[in-house]
Amino acid sequence: MPRDSIFYSLPTLNHQYIKYFITMAITYMTKEGYKKKMEEIAYLESVERPRISAAIAEARDKGDLSENSEYDAAKEAQGMLEMKISQLKDLVANSRIIDESNLNNHEVQILNRVKIKNVANGMTMEYTIVADSEANLKDKKIGSSTPIAQGLLGHKLGEVVEIKVPAGLMKFEIVEINF
Repeated sequence: MPRDSIFYSLPTLNHQYIKYFITMAITYMTKEGYKKKMEEIAYLESVERPRISAAIAEARDKGDLSENSEYDAAKEAQGMLEMKISQLKDLVANSRIIDESNLNNHEVQILNRVKIKNVANGMTMEYTIVADSEANLKDKKIGSSTPIAQGLLGHKLGEVVEIKVPAGLMKFEIVEINF
């Protein structure tokens, strides 16, 4: 049984027990990423939740709820918002802050900025490997579970690595490692 799992039983209607196995996904985050998630939760709870509650109250005041599409839409929005808040809280509860003092530039690790060169065409790219929850390709931040990040992690400067990507097998040379 994995170390980060919870094992429990739930009674069914016929009083038999069905065993459920739930794995808690641990997410690694930077302090900055953790702070952004906490700010997003605070915003959703303090701004969006009251706004949707007001929309529900306004729709309820319009009369018959059985044929009130505004009420149905507001309740749907409330459900989606509560689901998002719950997911964010679960993400934060199961997160671990990465200690940046333990990072080095001898081999590729999470939070390293890595410059790689495509051996086939000579094109260079630079990415920062981050937790999946902080990935943002516009900012050149790729999640640690992506094929490119997985292929680079643990390799040293100057190594040529073969990485299986959806387009096929590609070779990259690690040109620079920073943090």
